[in-house]
Amino acid sequence: MANQVEKTIRIQLNDAQTIMELSQLIQKYKAEIFLQKNVHGSMMEANLKSILGLINLQLQGDDQVKVICEGPDAEKALEAIESFLKAE
Repeated sequence: MANQVEKTIRIQLNDAQTIMELSQLIQKYKAEIFLQKNVHGSMMEANLKSILGLINLQLQGDDQVKVICEGPDAEKALEAIESFLKAE
């Protein structure tokens, strides 16, 4: 059975961070990584390894998102994503 971890995070991005940096950061992980966010009243889910998925989520500071990672390095992937999204 694959290792799955999830965590709800409040995003705290600084002006210098981009979704391209997030996309590049997570490419090294084998885990499948998904992000869920409420967008205009609808729950959206995107694969974080897809730049189009990241764009569609319209991530902004103070958004609350749920990160779901599944795979052999899921915990490490979640730690890296949380660190990136909570950088100030």
